[in-house]
Amino acid sequence: MSERPPKPPRQERWDRRMELPLAVASVTYLAGYAVRVLARDHLPRLGVDVCVGVVLGAWAIFIVDYAVRLRLSGQRPLRFVRTHLMDTVVLLLPLLRPVRMVTLYDRVQRRRDQPRLSLYARVMVYSGLSVSLLGFAAALTVYHHEAGAPGASIVTFGDSVWWACATLATVGYGDVAPVTPIGRIVAVGLMACGLALLGAVTGSFSSWLIQAFTREDEKPGNGEGPRGDSPGAS
Repeated sequence: MSERPPKPPRQERWDRRMELPLAVASVTYLAGYAVRVLARDHLPRLGVDVCVGVVLGAWAIFIVDYAVRLRLSGQRPLRFVRTHLMDTVVLLLPLLRPVRMVTLYDRVQRRRDQPRLSLYARVMVYSGLSVSLLGFAAALTVYHHEAGAPGASIVTFGDSVWWACATLATVGYGDVAPVTPIGRIVAVGLMACGLALLGAVTGSFSSWLIQAFTREDEKPGNGEGPRGDSPGAS
């Protein structure tokens, strides 16, 4: 992926103005899709149409934001896509959009003052929130495509949530598994995300422990002698 060039001032201003609207649109998209999937057997036709309209309206906001940022960046379309690959993926797969909200708090805190959480705490919190949002979105998608499919073992949303948790944890019990092409594609993506995010949490926690023990060892009066000489050295 090409190195991302500095943002022009107009694009910076646009990004700041769109943070809250995009966050609201992300929550609205996820909520509309969740209601359509989970209540599809109980919603009247009008309710289904409203959910579809909400989902498409939120998606339209994402498309407009992407187009405006492309225009303000001054880059050619192909270069913009290369330097904003994650944004492009999220535009094509809008269920991933809520995951981008996880960094919104951090950006706001950095502009106003120092972040309230340490680096290790932020990594663990953001990874945990990302895992939760990814797992929920994947469970919705798999349930949407698996329920009613011939030979499917995921027939309820509870089955789908259980499968998502086992997949993210890289356990893979195998009692339930997707059988449709869309379900299996989601499974592959969820496996990769689970490995990456859980690895980040484990690595950050381990680094935090090492740092904490190192600080403890370096405190004066901890009962240790000078590190340069052994007690019995002549």
